[in-house]
Amino acid sequence: MRRLGDLEAEIMDRLWTWQRPATVREVCDDINTTRPVAYTTVMTVAGILHTKGWLVRTKERRAWVYTPARSREAYAAALMEDGLGVSKDRRAALLQFVEGMSAEEVAALRQALENVGTEAEA
Repeated sequence: MRRLGDLEAEIMDRLWTWQRPATVREVCDDINTTRPVAYTTVMTVAGILHTKGWLVRTKERRAWVYTPARSREAYAAALMEDGLGVSKDRRAALLQFVEGMSAEEVAALRQALENVGTEAEA
C-alpha cells in the first residue's frame, strides 16, 4: 500500500477526527483555514480516495457525503506491514521498530500480543 499523498492525508485526517460524514465543501472550507486549496481540487482528490477504497460516499440532495471506509489505525497498520515487507529480514526490522518504542507502547504491544494469543486459543 502506498502512503497517502499530502492532500489525501489532510482529507482523511479531518474525516477521521470529525468521526462523521462530511461534504467536500466542509472539508475544503476547513483546509482553507490553514492554507488555500480549490474546491475542485478537494473534490477530485475525494473522488480518487473513493476509487482507492478509502472513502465511502453517499448522495445527500445534490452533494456527495464522504465517510472513511477504514480507520486511521487500519491505515497505520498497513503502513507498518509495508515497512516490514521492504526488509529482507523482517525479524530484524521488527526488532529495530520495537527498540524505538516507548515503555507505554511496549506495554500496549505486549497486551495486544496476549490478546491475539488468547483469541487464537479460543
